[in-house]
Amino acid sequence: GRPAAAAAAAAATARRDDGGWRSACLSGARRVACGTMEPSLPDGEQAKLPGEPLPDGPLLNGRYQRVNLLGQGAFGSVELVRDVKTNKFAALKRLHRRNMNKYLEAEIVNHSLLCHPHIVQFSEVFTTEEYVCFVMEYANGGSLFDMVRKCRRLRETQARWFFQQLILAIDYCHRRGVANRDIKLENCLLQNESGLPHPLLKLCDFGYSKHEKFQSAPGSRVGTPAYLAPEVILTTKGKTYDGKTADVWSCGVMLFVMLVGAYPFERPEDKQDNQKLQKMIQRILNVEYKIPSSVKVSDDCRDMLKRILVADPTKRITIDGIFHHPWYTKNLPPGVIEMNKRPPPTPAGMQTVEQVKLILAEARKAQGNALGAGIETDEYLNDAMDGLADDEALDY
Repeated sequence: GRPAAAAAAAAATARRDDGGWRSACLSGARRVACGTMEPSLPDGEQAKLPGEPLPDGPLLNGRYQRVNLLGQGAFGSVELVRDVKTNKFAALKRLHRRNMNKYLEAEIVNHSLLCHPHIVQFSEVFTTEEYVCFVMEYANGGSLFDMVRKCRRLRETQARWFFQQLILAIDYCHRRGVANRDIKLENCLLQNESGLPHPLLKLCDFGYSKHEKFQSAPGSRVGTPAYLAPEVILTTKGKTYDGKTADVWSCGVMLFVMLVGAYPFERPEDKQDNQKLQKMIQRILNVEYKIPSSVKVSDDCRDMLKRILVADPTKRITIDGIFHHPWYTKNLPPGVIEMNKRPPPTPAGMQTVEQVKLILAEARKAQGNALGAGIETDEYLNDAMDGLADDEALDY
């Protein structure tokens, strides 16, 4: 009868609106579970690989052929490699042994615990004479930061698409006991999949992550300045905060940036002001943000931001609350929240966390236990939060 026809029409509309995301998620979960983590490049894209070509050399760990340099920093480099055993691309992070510290070790260990379609998949860690290397999934679409900077800002439907996937990834991390503590656009990679209106989101970088059982409770001012929750800024020596609740705040900042194309607590006039960091921190503590009148955002979306960007972490909306918010649930593919409760099995050949810890312990022993101790002090706020680098700024 008429109710059945209406239900069928609604289901068809939902299928059109989610653009095949659920089927892509589930196929991604199956691909991870089967151990074929790497997305294939779109037709004609093999000649347009990112990064600078690397010279030929011996295979790393007997299976990884270096292809291109994707990025380089003080601690090491990230390279595009080809796994000659599977003929699949992967990303390989090489970290100088002398630069290894507790943050880098936590990044590897905590990442190895996670297996989810919206998290860059960890594969293995191994050592060479100079480096600790770990291999992970290669996402072929660049970063969400690059996309927002290129587009200036995203449409609300696009922002919701990515926000829904981000929250699924963070919920899964939290269920596994991991608080990320550095959620930002730069740490969300994109994977192009044919047949989808937008790329899929893949959370990466667990360098500041904390595990609720394996590590001490969060108590340090770490992360990226513009995304820090008030309780992180206000923490003092001997005081702890809930890293999971702080993650929710950072997700709200990400949503704002996607919608507006600017950070919520920065102002254009601050760019020439040597006190801009202090002003930004004060606005974060006071939750002073405004959506420009030129940006059209629905009332439900504004309500979502209002419930996330709450200074008191005990009054901030929880992830479960987000899951039930009407803005979040609109066009949400059926079954994806339940998928988080039934994560895919561990990929074939993926190292266990015990194996990862053993390899890192052996690397530390080989260094005479001289791996760096890392930075976890209140001074980090002043050192690392000294303004945002030009290449990390978004234009208003």
